[in-house]
Amino acid sequence: MKKITLKVNGMVCSGCENRVKNALINIDGVSKVKANHKKNLVSITAKEEIDKSVLEKAIENLGYQIVKED
Repeated sequence: MKKITLKVNGMVCSGCENRVKNALINIDGVSKVKANHKKNLVSITAKEEIDKSVLEKAIENLGYQIVKED
C-alpha cells in the first residue's frame, strides 16, 4: 500500500470533502480517501504506485488548489 498526502486549499465543508473523495476513489488503484477541510489535507491510500499529478489534476478540476511542498 502506498500513502499520499496532499495539502488542498478551498475545501470549506464536508460537502467539499465528499466531492474530493468521490473524484479520487474512482481513479484506478485508489483504495481509500480521507479528506479534512479543517486541516486542508487529503490522504490517499493506493494499492500500487500512482502518478501524483493524476490525483492533483482530479482535485484541481473540482476547483480546489493544491499547495505545492517545497
